Amino acid sequence: MEKSEQDRWSRVKGRLRSTVGEDVYTSWFARMDLEGVQDESVRLSVPTRFLKSWIQAHYAERVLSCWQAEMPEVHRIDLTVRTAIRAVTPAKEAAPQVETRQVPRSDGRTTVELRSTATAPVSANHDALGGSPLDPRLTFASFVVGRSNTLAHAAARQVAEGRRGDPVMFNPLYIHAGVGLGKTHLLQAVTWAGNAGSERKVLYLTAEKFMYGFVAALKTQTALAFKEALRGIDVLVIDDLQFLQGKSTQAEFCHTLNALIDAGRQVVIAADRPPSDLESLDDRVRSRLAGGLVVEMASLGEELRLGILKSRVAAARTHHASFDVPEPVLDYLARAITHNGRDLEGAINRLLAHSKLNAQPVTLEMAEHEVRDLIRPQEPKRIKIEDIQRVVARQYNVSRSDLLSSRRTANVVRPRQVAMYLAKTLTLRSLPEIGRRFGGRDHTTVLHAVRKIEALVAKDTALSEEVELLKRQLQE
Repeated sequence: MEKSEQDRWSRVKGRLRSTVGEDVYTSWFARMDLEGVQDESVRLSVPTRFLKSWIQAHYAERVLSCWQAEMPEVHRIDLTVRTAIRAVTPAKEAAPQVETRQVPRSDGRTTVELRSTATAPVSANHDALGGSPLDPRLTFASFVVGRSNTLAHAAARQVAEGRRGDPVMFNPLYIHAGVGLGKTHLLQAVTWAGNAGSERKVLYLTAEKFMYGFVAALKTQTALAFKEALRGIDVLVIDDLQFLQGKSTQAEFCHTLNALIDAGRQVVIAADRPPSDLESLDDRVRSRLAGGLVVEMASLGEELRLGILKSRVAAARTHHASFDVPEPVLDYLARAITHNGRDLEGAINRLLAHSKLNAQPVTLEMAEHEVRDLIRPQEPKRIKIEDIQRVVARQYNVSRSDLLSSRRTANVVRPRQVAMYLAKTLTLRSLPEIGRRFGGRDHTTVLHAVRKIEALVAKDTALSEEVELLKRQLQE
């Protein structure tokens, strides 16, 4: 590269810095390099597609005007990504290449036009942020509605069918359920449906992907760009929120959540437990999550399990027309496999494989043999410390905050000791963990409470009956 070109580039960068300010310049332009100048075109490069997309969308005219101050003959900025991966990326995954071109106007002035030079496929992800992968099977059309998921389905449809500018009915929409009950299916269905048109930007991210994106942005000094891009999304969909870890990541998630909600943008979240049970999350995040519509997807009833089985058989028959599962087999599977929807899908896949590979029809005897390991015994209910605190507080007419406080009055000390005793006997939590969950107490305090209640239960019939009643309430 000629020295004169490099000198011009240095002056252009100086103009950019003074125009946009030091913070924005550092986030967006510090890693932009000049590749060359040819005729009316300037070729620049950045290290990531993320930077390229955002600069093209928000700073194209500013970059062009800074160059024209140095070289009036420049009319186009070509921005590329300098990465080895780009050369081997399949054509179907390549981002559209965009040119910045100056166009004369009738009033003698000029304007900037972004012109696409390649056609990109329709994607259900926002390219600048790189959403998590989507399964094309997980749409509203393939979602089976039943009593346990009717409200969650209706709320998700309402979100998916909204338009930009419409008032948001409930924000955030928070869906929680156990494993394999359809949370991810609904969230991906919202994303597919929302991105079917070009009006709104709907981004689907797992909590892990959100964490990875934020940490990567910090490492590449593009955190400001990452935040601005996230907050430009119309509908942000976050899956498996229970896996969100790290104080800085949680703080950024909280700021993003607040910014989107305050701006009237929709947020949809799924987790395996309600907001109050997300023990690793900051109190502010839990409070904001609980302020929207919180919907639980309950366990699958037998009628819904049968509907899911029939749906999966119908899907399999689109590729294997001769595949057939008799009604008695479907009834047996719906009664026997109760754990989650993934087990039901696994059962159909096993029957299909056995039928095709062995050229045998599906029979009840074959089904009983093939799915025997999917028939699981009913698991005992997992009791949480929050459940214990809530039930004990209600029984003794105190508040949960009283149990966690430092108050030493008799009407609070005894319920607190009972709650600690139940936490030790009904959960697998350690003494230090129980202490932390009761207002940050030392494990010796918990041990003292456990021994105290054990001794009292042995000789106080009334207290013994109270404790047994509390255990029954928690286990039902």
